[in-house]
Amino acid sequence: MEASRILIGVVGKTNVGKSTFFAAATETVVEIANRPFVTIKANVGVSYVRKRCVHVSLGLPKCDARNSICMEGERFIPVKMMDVAGLVPGAHEGRGLGNRFLDDLRQADVLLLVVDASGATDPEGVPVKPGSYDPVEEVREILVEIDEWMYSIVSRDWSKFARTVDTSGVLNVPGAIAQRLSGLSIRKQHVVEALEVTGLSDKKLSSWTSDELRNFMATLRRIAKPIVIVANKVDVPIAEENVGRLREAYPDYPVVPASAAAELLLRRLSKKGVIKYIPGDSSYTVIDESALDEKSRRLLAIVDRVLEKWGSTGVQQAINKAVFDVLDHIVVYPVEDPNKFTDKEGRILPDALLVPRGTTVRELAYMIHTDLGRTFLYAINAKTKQRIGESYVLQDDDVVKIVAAAK
Repeated sequence: MEASRILIGVVGKTNVGKSTFFAAATETVVEIANRPFVTIKANVGVSYVRKRCVHVSLGLPKCDARNSICMEGERFIPVKMMDVAGLVPGAHEGRGLGNRFLDDLRQADVLLLVVDASGATDPEGVPVKPGSYDPVEEVREILVEIDEWMYSIVSRDWSKFARTVDTSGVLNVPGAIAQRLSGLSIRKQHVVEALEVTGLSDKKLSSWTSDELRNFMATLRRIAKPIVIVANKVDVPIAEENVGRLREAYPDYPVVPASAAAELLLRRLSKKGVIKYIPGDSSYTVIDESALDEKSRRLLAIVDRVLEKWGSTGVQQAINKAVFDVLDHIVVYPVEDPNKFTDKEGRILPDALLVPRGTTVRELAYMIHTDLGRTFLYAINAKTKQRIGESYVLQDDDVVKIVAAAK
């Protein structure tokens, strides 16, 4: 069963905890025997969204997770995560590792913008005294870099492109723009929405001013590359005030308080069997007191304060926010036997698939396999045992059997 193709990009300056966040998010507590994404580049790993497994609501004693993990009734479904090179001012002009950062950014579906909520890194990523730099300004600078980069891509030969579209009588203008920007993983529906928001739908491309083009691309970025702000380092006291300021300054962006260092410690201690911890939980249990040295005890005391104040380390919450809320995906479970909720081998609910909200059952069939979509006849809602047609819109936690014609 094919795993989700969602790619989360982790972006930010250097020294804000971006790499720590990536390490924490991709530190697997339990290995999957048949791990998805076998070929992983050095800066790409596997992370997971967390959701209550449907086997619990169905009253089943367990599931046999195959493409994912089930831990105490919590299903962890894999997504790709990319740690993008650190940003510095002028990155869109190639300064620092700007070119590498921007090339990687093309592929991402959603961005986790990690900022130092303690204000302890300057614009160049140099460590300074906590409170010395404003994380609100840090977010603004990064957004400017991304927007200017996207503008620089589309503005090259824009006049020539615009005249060609206007004079050729192309009716599908959004399609033409999407094709021009296909390297940015921008789809036609993104362009349509951006044209409507900016009020440029009925205006000839060749008549757009540079300000209109810049505004269009900034709007398109917000639509096609949505952002979750991760307010990192909330283990530092001064960060609490800055979390509130970030939320006030950027009301259109989700802001998730986080301590990537706390999450990384919890996951590594869990992997060693020292503590029991499920990513995203508000607490943990020490299993082996003798394995905790003095340094680990001091660090766990800091973790305890984070969990007490914020309810979690924020790492799992940021991933869930990006996939479930911002990208608006749901989870569905395809099965072969709608009565036993099993596949051909008798495994209970082996696969949990992430799909965009609004996906039809026929579209799901195509996602699973092209032939299954092509020969689709109908499906069965395993929860209700009702037959459903190809236009049925899948709901979160649906369990479905797809019936196709024999070849």
